Amino acid sequence: MRCDCGPQLHKAMETIQKEGLGVLLYMNQEGRGIGLTAKIKAYALQQQHGLDTVEANERLGFKADLRDYGVGAQILRYLGVRRMRLLTNNPRKIVGLQGYGLEVVERLPIEIAPTDANKDYLEAKAKKLGHLLKTV
Repeated sequence: MRCDCGPQLHKAMETIQKEGLGVLLYMNQEGRGIGLTAKIKAYALQQQHGLDTVEANERLGFKADLRDYGVGAQILRYLGVRRMRLLTNNPRKIVGLQGYGLEVVERLPIEIAPTDANKDYLEAKAKKLGHLLKTV
């Protein structure tokens, strides 16, 4: 409920279906690359100490975002993708993919309306990670 990732996944699948063409690449990079166990610990820090998602990751000794875009870029290239319209709110994904020779010709937002449960999370993503969110 704190994360917008589930609703984003469903919205991405709907968008691809409406377009009639697309690739959905779902990478196993839970918690911006820190893993599921660490993410659960980060949630506990958020709950018990009032930290936001970035602060919790950093308190656990991680950078705010440890994801690596190299494997995903290789998969996309293997599938024949060289140019794309990318569904994302995260400008680091654009830079990350371009760094591997893929061209992002358009960024399409994939915003989910904030809820009481994820409003603070979305605000932290916008303020601290530079996510392009109009609704927070």
